[in-house]
Formats: sequence, structure tokens, C-alpha cells
Amino acid sequence: MPRDIPGAAPLLRDVFGFDDFRPGQGEIVEAVAEGRNVLAIMPTGGGKSLCYQLPALMREGITVVISPLIALMRDQVRGLREAGVAAGALTSANTEDETAAVMEALQDGSLRLLYLAPERLASFSAQRMLSQAGVSLIAVDEAHCVSQWGHDFRPDYLRIGELRQSLGVPLAAFTATADPETQEEIVARLFGGEVPQTFLRGFDRPNIHLAFTPKDGPRRQILSFAAARKGQSGIVYCGTRAKTETLAKALRDEGHSACSYHGGMEADDRRRVEERFATEEGLIVVATVAFGMGVDKPDIRWVAHADLPKSIEAYYQEIGRAGRDGAPAETLTLYGPEDIRLRRAQIDEGQAPPERRAADHGRLNALLGLAEALGCRRKELLAYFGEEAPACGNCDLCDTPPETFDGTEPVRKALSAALRTEESFGAGHLIDVLMGNETDKVRQRGHDKLPTFGVGRDLSKGQWQAVFRQMMGRDLIRPDAERHGALVMTDRALPVLRGEESVALRRDVVQRPERRPAAKALVSDEDAPMLSALKAKRRALAEAARLPAYMIFNDRTLIEMAETRPTTLDQMARIGGVGAKKLESYGAEFLQVLAGEAEEMHPTRRKLAGRDEGTLYDALMAAQADLVRGVDGTEKTLSCSASQIAKVAQARPGSEQALERLLGDRRTERFGAAFLRVLEQRD
Repeated sequence: MPRDIPGAAPLLRDVFGFDDFRPGQGEIVEAVAEGRNVLAIMPTGGGKSLCYQLPALMREGITVVISPLIALMRDQVRGLREAGVAAGALTSANTEDETAAVMEALQDGSLRLLYLAPERLASFSAQRMLSQAGVSLIAVDEAHCVSQWGHDFRPDYLRIGELRQSLGVPLAAFTATADPETQEEIVARLFGGEVPQTFLRGFDRPNIHLAFTPKDGPRRQILSFAAARKGQSGIVYCGTRAKTETLAKALRDEGHSACSYHGGMEADDRRRVEERFATEEGLIVVATVAFGMGVDKPDIRWVAHADLPKSIEAYYQEIGRAGRDGAPAETLTLYGPEDIRLRRAQIDEGQAPPERRAADHGRLNALLGLAEALGCRRKELLAYFGEEAPACGNCDLCDTPPETFDGTEPVRKALSAALRTEESFGAGHLIDVLMGNETDKVRQRGHDKLPTFGVGRDLSKGQWQAVFRQMMGRDLIRPDAERHGALVMTDRALPVLRGEESVALRRDVVQRPERRPAAKALVSDEDAPMLSALKAKRRALAEAARLPAYMIFNDRTLIEMAETRPTTLDQMARIGGVGAKKLESYGAEFLQVLAGEAEEMHPTRRKLAGRDEGTLYDALMAAQADLVRGVDGTEKTLSCSASQIAKVAQARPGSEQALERLLGDRRTERFGAAFLRVLEQRD
């Protein structure tokens, strides 16, 4: 059951369709509902939106939600309306009729949540509107956008702090990734330096399978990964705009539904891709990091990186877009020496002050450490965020533990080669020196006369490339932008060079499989046909309603239906994600798929489905049936309406006087004693 928060439990069940909070949600909901200033750092897919949507329904007045992307706002508004919540958005994408409807709901007081883009805060008319609208809470999604050093910085987020002060209302800020420095910026700029109640919730997403692979024909690797997951929605992140277009075409040529997305596209073209991804099942979007922030699609089954992300925070946020519904999801990250050189150069050539560049190198080191990990990746990832965890059993290194060897000697040989060539060359030339390859470049510089020439003939070129890549991943050597990418030794390498520390390396096995292992099945073979049938019904309903399929029910809800096979609306109401409004709208149609025919149920009873009141309603109706013509069966027919029975089931009166206030004197005289006996037995 949910935490004991007044008013939360029935809303959580009836509106959102959940019997319990996810870990950490309950405390945040309680704090926000009580009007405290809150900063909540929760993992992507951890249920942040519920932490302000539910309190909005528990509080008087309007909750204003400031969010950075129009697509996200429109998705959330549609989802809330499907659940029976009065919500609206004022965005540049609104039609005149949509804007008029939102303004009317604002004026008549029926609106509960209003979504706004931060850019609208620059308008005096918007500020005046908010001051007159009865706003009681401000919720800020993607709060890290206030950080001026972050890649998602939005200048208009700086106006939110002023809005909070002018309205005099509490503020709840949410983000998935915020290091201590960014947290300080959020507190200073959104809360005016007042310390909010801060929640740092667990970062683990155990349903996501983690995997990294060195690049070895990256296009082929991505195509192979996608081929094993054909028909599933996925995202492929690329480092350049050109690569998004060529890789999207390659996927289409292989029979996938795929499109590209990047910041250089026209705004209308980007919106079309966003709309397709929201509504079309099985679409693959090949994108730069311009795509993703605010993506609220819960049934993304996989995320692949064709190039190394910028940092461990960026990686964590990007893979977190997979499996938001809690069902199994998979990831693949490709990386190689060129990625490392590029990321180092981007940091060194940036405009950030020296201390910021050092911090960015540290973040990149953490990501490279994850890529070159020798043990469980999830353990390594969570350690970065300050959490301890046992081996997960759901990453590539847990699936197949890597073979390692003592790499101290080859690492020292490589460092010696770099130093003796005055740290002026890249890995290719250094490998030639180590392997004794008498190239023109080696002879011209006299490097064939060095003591290190030919000392590494025991390893192949591919093995040396793996050694250098892992050395770069451990930050023992770095490409120097001022020396055109030449590898230079770092302070971390000194203890190894002096023989004070040893280095364990992974023994890479170069393989070219046609395909990766097949995607993990969402359900057993026995339940797979039923899941397909339920998805077909969902798709038909979504197309008829012109909604994204997941707004009918998400994958996880359909999986639970396929596995538990509910046969009544009462049983279906207990499925996660089936709230009262969705049960009424879609329950009977899905029962037809599951059980062959829909259960006939009075609409008033249907509203109580899955709750204790529903069972009590049935018992009261049974008691009434015995007394419709009195105790001896000779009196004039008399009965209570369905709504009266429902009121008794919900109010549970404990005396005839209380019962009489609901039913009147005649019905209380006929049914009172029997109803009270039923109520006593159910307490």
C-alpha cells in the first residue's frame, strides 16, 4: 500500500492506476503536497512527473509546470487528460482553439495543471496571467537547465526564481543528473539561496541491460544490434549530424522504420520526427544529443551509442530514456581511440575556465573507466553516483566475465616508446616502433635506433591497439590538442612507469558475429501470442483516438495483463497502470481480447472496480435482492439505486441514523438491518 499520505492513496490508484509508489516517490510527494520547497534528483524513468502531478491534485489552486520542450508538455497533458485530469499547456504549437480552451479553464477555476515553456516567462502578460490565476505551486522539470555551464542551459530558466518570489508560492525542482556544482547553481538561481529539502534518490535502473563494445566496424555493429530487435522502438545516438543521416538510411535499407534528427534540421521537420516517435510503434530515431531531453515515451526498448557520449552524466541520462515503463530494455555503447581523442579535444579547446576543464576531464575519465571496466558495469556506474551495489547480473560483463592479464609490462613499454619519441606521436606510429616496423616515418626520425624499437613484437597490431585504447581509458596517456593529438603521459602513469603499481588489462577477443544475441523476450513463449494480440488492440484504439499507443496502456501494463490474464474488470483494475478512467474507457475491450467476451457491469459498479468498496457493493446488492419484496416476499417492491448502494459502500455508515441520511426512511426501514450486518462483517 502507499505511504500514509492523506488523499494520496485513492488518487494514486484511481487516477494513475498504481497500488504503491516507486522507491523514493512517497517522501517527495508528501513534501511537495505540504508546500515545502523541494529539489529532487531522481533517475530518468524513476517517476519524476508523478511527484508533482499527484500533489497538484491534492492541493488547492493551480500547479504551474515549467518544462523545456513542447513535445514533452503536450505528451504529458494528453496523458493526464486520458486519466481524467484537467490539464493544459500554453505553447507556440497551440491552435487558437486550444489556447482559448486553456484560458477558459483558467478563468473558471477547473484547470489543475498548466504547462509553460520557460520562454513565456519573459512576457509581462504571462506573468500577469499567473498572478491572477490562483497558482499554488511551481514545478520545474529538467531543473539542470539553469546551469550556465551545462550543455542544456536555457537562459529563461533564470527567470523562474523571480517568478517564485513574485507569486510567493513553493517551488519543486526535478532533474535526473546534477553533480554537486550543478546542485549549488539550482539552489542559488531557483530558490534564491534558500536551502530546499533535497532528495537524492537511488540511481539504479535494474531493468536496463548495460553493454559497451570497442568499435570494430561501427555501422555493421549498429545494424546487427538493431536487426536482433526489429520492430522495437529505439534510439541511436551519433556524434555528428552527417552520421545520423547516413546511419538512418542504412537502417531503412535493412528494412527498419528509421529517421534522423539533429539540430540542423528545420523546426517543422524536427517536430514531425518527434510526433512520429511518440505515435509510431517500432520507429528508430538516429539522432545527435539534440533529441531526447523531455522524451516521455515509456516503451523505448533500446538505446545505442554509435559514438562515445560526452560524460557519464550524459550517458546515464541518454540510456535512461529506455525502459521507462519498467519492462526490460537494452543498451549498447560503441567507443574507440578516436572518440577519446575527440572528447579530450572538445574539453581542451572549449571556453570553460581551467578548473571546469579539469572537472570535465574527470567526468570523461569516469565514463572511460566504465567502458574499460573489468567487473560489473552497474556496480561501477552506481559507485560514481555514490551508491554501493552487488554485481547486477544484467550487464555484458556479468553475462560473460572478461579475461584479464597483467598488462604492466606492455603498458610500461608503451609509455617508454611515447617518452623516447618526445611525446610527439599518436598510437599508430608508436605501435610501429614497438613492433619493429621499419616504415619511412620511423626511419626518417631515427626511431629504428631507439631501445624500444621492436620490444613489442610479442603482441599483434590489434592487441597493441587495445592496449593503447585501455591506457587512454585509464587516463595513463592523453591526446594533446596542442601537439595535434600526440599521446602524452599523465601523472597517473608515473607509479606504473616506476614499477610502483601494476595494471590489469582486458584481453580483447576480436570477433565479427553476424548478429548479437537476440533481444531479451518481454514475456514467455506461452504468453507472447497474447501480448501480440493486446498490442494489436492497443494500436487500433490509439489510431482511432489519434493518440500515442502508450497513452492507452504502456508495455509493462500489457505484459502484466498477458501474464495474469484477468477475466473481470475487478481483476483488471488491479493491474499496474489501469486507473479508473482508463478502466472505464478501455477495460471491456481488453477483456474481450483476454477472455473472449466483456463482463457486463453497471457503470456505477465499474467505478468501484478493483477496490474494497466494489466487493462491498456486491454484498449489499446481494442483501438487497433478498428483501426487494420484504422479509416474507409479500410487500410492495422497493429497491435502492446503484448510486445509493455505491454511496453506502463508500461511506460505510455505522448506524441506522447515518444510513437514513443516505437512503431515506423507507429504504432504511426495509434494508437497514441487513445492510448494517454486511457492513459489520466487512469491517
